[in-house]
Order: sequence, then C-alpha cells, then structure tokens
Amino acid sequence: MDILIKVLGPVRVTDAAGGPVAVGSQRRRELLGRLVAAGGRAVSLRALVEDLWDDPPSTATGTVRTFVSELRRALEPQRSPRGRSRLIETVGTGYALRVPRERVDAHRFEDTLRAARDQSGQDAAAALTDAIAWWDGEPYADLDASAWVVRERARLGELHLQAVELRARAVIDLGRGESLVAELEAFAASHPWREHAWVLLSHALYQADRQVDALSTLRTARERLLDRFGLESAAGLDDLERDILRHAAHLAPAARDGNRLGLLTRTEASGTYSRLRAMSTVASAAAITGGTNLVLAQRQRAAAVAEAERTDDPDLTARVIAAYDVPAVWSRADDPEQSRALVATTRRTLLRLGSDAPAALRARLLATVALEHRGSRDAWAAEAAREAERIARDLSDPNVLVLALNGRFMQSFQRPGNTAERDAIASELIAVSTRHDLATFEILGHLIKIQVGAALGDIDTAERHVAAAERLADVHETPLVRVLTAAFAAMRLAQASGDPAEAARAYRAVATELAGAGMPGVEAGMFPLALLSLRLRHGRPAPVDPDLDRGPYRAWVQPLIDLARDDPSAARRSAAALPEPAADHLYDALWAVTAHTAIRLEDASLAARAREALDPLRGQIAGGTTAIVSFGPVDDILAELDAHRGS
Repeated sequence: MDILIKVLGPVRVTDAAGGPVAVGSQRRRELLGRLVAAGGRAVSLRALVEDLWDDPPSTATGTVRTFVSELRRALEPQRSPRGRSRLIETVGTGYALRVPRERVDAHRFEDTLRAARDQSGQDAAAALTDAIAWWDGEPYADLDASAWVVRERARLGELHLQAVELRARAVIDLGRGESLVAELEAFAASHPWREHAWVLLSHALYQADRQVDALSTLRTARERLLDRFGLESAAGLDDLERDILRHAAHLAPAARDGNRLGLLTRTEASGTYSRLRAMSTVASAAAITGGTNLVLAQRQRAAAVAEAERTDDPDLTARVIAAYDVPAVWSRADDPEQSRALVATTRRTLLRLGSDAPAALRARLLATVALEHRGSRDAWAAEAAREAERIARDLSDPNVLVLALNGRFMQSFQRPGNTAERDAIASELIAVSTRHDLATFEILGHLIKIQVGAALGDIDTAERHVAAAERLADVHETPLVRVLTAAFAAMRLAQASGDPAEAARAYRAVATELAGAGMPGVEAGMFPLALLSLRLRHGRPAPVDPDLDRGPYRAWVQPLIDLARDDPSAARRSAAALPEPAADHLYDALWAVTAHTAIRLEDASLAARAREALDPLRGQIAGGTTAIVSFGPVDDILAELDAHRGS
C-alpha cells in the first residue's frame, strides 16, 4: 500500500487515493507517532514501553508487540501473516519505521526546509509555501502530552518558525515584501523574542514604501527586548536601522543575492570547488560522532562526490573524494549501493587523471577503492590497497599511510586466516598515529587489536586495547568506540558465563546501542546471530522467533531454523542452496554455522566444505574476528566434524 503518514496535526494515515487508513486507538497512533519521531532509527522495546506509559503495566511489553502486529496489518493488508514487514521492521530488540521520507509529512517538511537553505529565492519561496501548508495544527495534536510528544512538538515547532522566517526572507529578496506585512506583523507579535522576526517585518515595511513604520518597528522591538530580556542592543536590528536610514542598495531587490537567499553577511568562498570539498570535509568530521550524524555524513559525502563528477572535472572530483578520510573497522558496508557507486566514480576518476595525478592524491583514491570495495575477493581491490601503501611509503606521508593501511586491513579479509597480517597493520597504525597525533586512526589500531585478540583467544591483550581505545574515545569524543567495546564485553560474558540468559540480556543491550549507532553494516542481523551462537554453544536448537530479523545472514541460519521446527526436508533444501560467505568479518562465523548444519543433517559433502574452509583458521575462535560473537574454538568444530565423519 502506498501510504502517507501525517503527524503535522492529528496522527493520520491515508492511502494513495487520499482515503483514510484506520490504524486504531490513540495508543496505536502514539506508537506509530513515536516511530515517526525516530526518523527511521530503531526504537528499543524498552524505550517504547517507557514512552507509552508513565507507569507501565506488567503486560506492557506484550501490548507493544500486539500494537506493532496490528499496525503492520493495517498498513500492509496484503502481507502474508508470516511475511516480513516492509514498513515496520524488527531491528534487534526494537522496531524501526521504514517508510520513505517523502511519505511522512514531518520528514518531508524537514527535508524541504533543509534543501531550501541552498535554493534560489523563487525556488525557496515556492517550496516553503507548500511545506508550511502541510501543517494542520499542532504536531501530534490528538496525543496526550507525554514527554516524547512534548519534545517532538517543540522541535518541529521551532523548525516551523524557521521555515516561516526563511520563506519570508526569500520573498523579501524577490522584492515582494509588501505582500508579507500583515502576516509578519502577526508573526512578530506572537514571537516577540525572535529578533529576526522584527528584522523581517521592518524590511517588508521598507519595501512597502513605509520607511517611517519600518524604523518605528525596529525601535519598538528594541524596547521590548530591553524590557523583557535586558538586551540593550541587537546587531540585526541596529544594522537594518542604519541601512534603512542611508537607503542601502542591498535592501532593493535588484541587489539581492538570490542564490543564497540573502542570508550571508560575511565574505566567504562560494565556488563549486570550495563548496563541494567543504561538504566532504564537514561530512568526515561529523561521521566520527556516529549515530544520525554518521548516516547523514555518508549521504552528504555521496551527494558531494556525485555532484563533483557531474562537473566533468576529474581533479575536482578526486579532491572531493579525498577530503573524506574516516577510518573504517568493519568489512560490510553500511550502504552497499552507495559504496558501489563511490568505488565506480573513484575508479573512473583515477582513469581520467592518469599518471599525471599528484602521488598523494592518487594514493588517497586507491585507498578509497580498497576501503569501500568490501567483502569481495576481487584482485584489483587488493592491488589498489597495496599500491596506495607503496606510494604512501615513498612519500613518507603519515596521513596517506594510515589511510592506505586501513584499505589494506579491509582487503586482508580476501584470504581466511590473515590474523597475523591484521595484527601487524594494527601495530603500525598505532605507532604512526601516536607519532603524528592522528587520533582516529590510533583508535582504529586499538579496535583492530581487540578483534585480533578475540580471534586468537588472547583476551588479556584484547582487554588492554579496550582500555586504550575507550580512553582515546573519551578524549576525542568518538562514541562509536564504546558501542563496539560493549559488544566485545558481551562476547566475553557469553564465553565465560554458564548462563545463556545472562549473555542474551547483554546482547540485547548491545543491540539497542547498535540500533542508534548509524552502523547498519554491523547492526543488521547481528543480534539474532549472537543468540544463535549462544544456543549452539549450549547444545540447544536455533531460535525461531519470527520477529527476529536475521538480515544478511538468513540463508546460513535457515537450515537450523528448519530443524528447530522439526522440518528436516526443508533444512536439506535450505542447506543445498547455501552460498559462499563473503570475504568479511563473518566468514568463519558463517562457516561455523554451516558446520553445525552439516553435522545435524549428516551431510558429508557440506561437512567437507566446512572443514576445508575452517582448516586455515586452526587455533582461532570461530567468529572471534568480529569481537562480537563467538561460536567457540575452530579446533573443536573441526574435531566434531571429524568425529561425525568417522561415525
């Protein structure tokens, strides 16, 4: 069903024809609204319970699950009862609304406002006029004033005020301020503390040939700000007063800066090169903070690179790509399609630049290819990493070298059993970064060391690097580190504890953190895989909960789910269709799962494949490379395979 969700007023849902879709009681509408407010991020079950009830009843968890099921039926009436929901997705221990942003009025409003800041006066005025018209009263108007509703109303209300002001600025920049006088008089009177509202009203009065009224308005505003807030002078009011008194040329529409809506008041570079490179540089800084910023940063980088390539200037494109130097620690891309597009653009750019490209720039582009082309066994990606490293060493450039080493780390997964190589890469990353104050890559080195220690079962070493990574993360404000070290702690608990329920609770807490960390490449399917590892290590059947989203690992888990449902025929069919695991962090974990499938099905052919794949990993922990999940020692799994072969 092609639906539109509206929260800028009462919470409502309509279908493609504009007809109402019944979503049920106020509680169900509140749950839907809470998922809308999350902006596509997952909301844990615990958070939903706490947000829907001040004093949750004992049945609250089950009630939320029931509400989710009922909302799914209402929004997706054609979905089969056992089919996966496309609109409300189960993520770890919570749920996420997966409706396109243009189909939710609040999200579409925010996106329109964001885009309008960079549009011309005419385009901005038209877009914002439409966007403001989408409002049908107070946001979430039919919901009670619970804490999250109050926060969201305040946030959206502020954006609405910004939209009104930005639209007014766009219209004034077009020379049509006279048409806004009545509207802005009411707006300024309703929001007397907003200095910009008075500036806009005075400017509109000036364009209406009411210079005296414009000056009087400014003076009245100054008096009110002084009386109420003790503000003796406001630069915006003072500047406009001086400009009106001298009939400054820029107040006339002919002098407007239509491309920037007249909002810039200082000299700054505004060319394509500066703007696009700045977008990529700012994105790299934002990405380190994680969460929504990481997702938005990756999108902004992708947009900047795509726009740069459209200029048909390979040097510009190369420098926009190279301006983003964020470390990567996980071998599954957060957005595979976006990564493929970036790799394709980078390879085209390298080809167009040819041998005349500056060596450091070429090395950065090659490292980008190695970093973004993940989970494959393509020789050209591994060669890109090696060439980037050779160039960096020739240049003795530490900034380029750490990026190249990061690319080599990512490509090291092309061959199983490369733990020693990753250990050496981590050691050099830490050493180079420490000497040259490259904090984010020093953190990366410690995170890789944690993975190496977990893979080798060297927990003491891993714990030392956990402490070092967390210490640096606190100083340099990189919160994603704590999410990853918490996942390692859950793995340690799972290995040490005889109580799988205790470990499962730890994993649920990690899943909640991952859901808001902005790392879907790590998050997707990880919680169900962790639960499976606990079940298998304690000799129990696979979990069959239909709400568990097994994400990219479903194919490998499915035969064990079929067996848990007492359907060996289905399990054999699923096992026969098993693909080769990707060359990434989960390679050995998925072969461990496959080994368990082969043993339980007594499938000699599948067992032989699993034995061959796991043999190079003798002496290691299956799944340990992730520093998140553990399927036990590889040697034990191989011994069990051999025992079943012998029997």
